[in-house]
Amino acid sequence: MSRRNKLYEGKAKVLFEGPEPGTIIQYFKDDATAFNAEKKGTLAGKGVINNIISEFIFKALGDIGIPNHFIKRTSMREQLIKAVEIIPVEVIVRNIAAGSLSKRLGIEEGTPLPNPLVEFCYKSDELGDPVIAEDHILTFGWADEHEIEELTFYALRINDFLSGLFAGIGIKLVDFKLEFGRHYEGDNYSTILADEISPDGCRLWDLKTGEKMDKDRFRRDLGGEMEAYQEVARRLGILPSADVTEIADHIKKES
Repeated sequence: MSRRNKLYEGKAKVLFEGPEPGTIIQYFKDDATAFNAEKKGTLAGKGVINNIISEFIFKALGDIGIPNHFIKRTSMREQLIKAVEIIPVEVIVRNIAAGSLSKRLGIEEGTPLPNPLVEFCYKSDELGDPVIAEDHILTFGWADEHEIEELTFYALRINDFLSGLFAGIGIKLVDFKLEFGRHYEGDNYSTILADEISPDGCRLWDLKTGEKMDKDRFRRDLGGEMEAYQEVARRLGILPSADVTEIADHIKKES
């Protein structure tokens, strides 16, 4: 990891001051956490795979008009991104009942939902990212009505695109989380997609077998986490066999 002015370190990434004003370097770590960091581990190479998957998805979303913070990938583990003020609201889109939704409401995991369900969570590790209503967001000033409309619109548009993208490679998009931020240009700002989209923040099931291809393999002690992440990248066409060798060599140099 290069020596730069560190701005923030989270569970899966580190943010550094970028080379130009208004830019940030986002570094992807191999740390794996679950249940609000109650369970911790390390998956060698996870940061590298998540970096290239997130790059691919953010570029594809940009091509269909979803504004986002991605500028370019600068190394195996790093991206250059636009600086944003993160809105403290996570947006969850669910197509199939799983995870916390099944636990909260007693709905059997794997039950298809009649329509995509959008949920909001207050972004707070200390509180366990509690589910909140739109009125909470407005009451506490986390976002205004227009921003909530934008978050919902973008989330559903992203869901439409990603559902088709993954279905085309034999993967079912069960649910996923998104984060957004305010990108300032002078006194004006726009709401744009931020953070990452990878198997860390998505539930992905093989269409034929139902096999989990995401962080649930770590959460539930299923093993084979990196093989699943790599398979997602292979199916997306961004991890040919030559790149697997390059990644392996990169990880050995780091260790």
